[in-house]
Amino acid sequence: MVSERVPTMKTNAAMTSNSDQAATAKPRKRGAVKPVQRAPQRGSTATATIYRELRTEIVAMRRKPGEPIVEKQIAEAHGVSRTPVREALLRLADEGLIEIFPQSGTFVARIPVDALPEAIIIRKALECAAVRYAAEKATRSQIAHLRANIELQHEMEAAGDHLGFHEADEALHALIAEAAGYPGFWTLAQQVKVQVDRYRLLTLPEPGRMGHVIGEHAAIVEAIAAHDPALAEARMAAHLDGLQARIGDIRGATPYFFSGTPKEPETERG
Repeated sequence: MVSERVPTMKTNAAMTSNSDQAATAKPRKRGAVKPVQRAPQRGSTATATIYRELRTEIVAMRRKPGEPIVEKQIAEAHGVSRTPVREALLRLADEGLIEIFPQSGTFVARIPVDALPEAIIIRKALECAAVRYAAEKATRSQIAHLRANIELQHEMEAAGDHLGFHEADEALHALIAEAAGYPGFWTLAQQVKVQVDRYRLLTLPEPGRMGHVIGEHAAIVEAIAAHDPALAEARMAAHLDGLQARIGDIRGATPYFFSGTPKEPETERG
């Protein structure tokens, strides 16, 4: 009987000791939630989140070119130190979306007008290739998705939703690359056209602009549906050439949003 009780007493003692330790460990565990080992992961996650949010706001023109960016406000809004904010800002500076002046502050970069034509030409080369393949390969279901996207664009136009229209526009070009069998074409185009996107959003509020773009998109889709690669390519080229032709007008209407001045090309010619 004694031998049976001894292990029981030891077990109870061990359980009591363990529960005591667990009870005393809880406060220590709560206090250790803000330690050094979690800081790197949290900082990395915060940097990525802040980078994505700021990039989206800048490209969508919710943060206008020339607008100051205050590190302290962003850090407080995200509940972090300034370190992840600065890391996010450095990434955006590398992409040409912000400018950092050590003695003056940080600002949303103006749109570099001289870089737009080259970006549009690179995009044109990629998308003309993609639309040719799409016209050759597109299935009935893929064509149906393209036509459904055109209807979505009409809805965004009716709602006066410029950003929603821009997103639908982007989705259409992604669908064309998918129908081509080469979605990487659109991935590459996105890497070079970030400044073009900012410029494009400035064109959308113009009366009739969204309807005009929808007409061009619809013509491209119907050329794909007709499985006519040459016609699809010609219509895509005309669509993107029209975008390049508008640069001067938009810069003239919103000169403060662009870097450089209209006099620079004249000086070079002289």
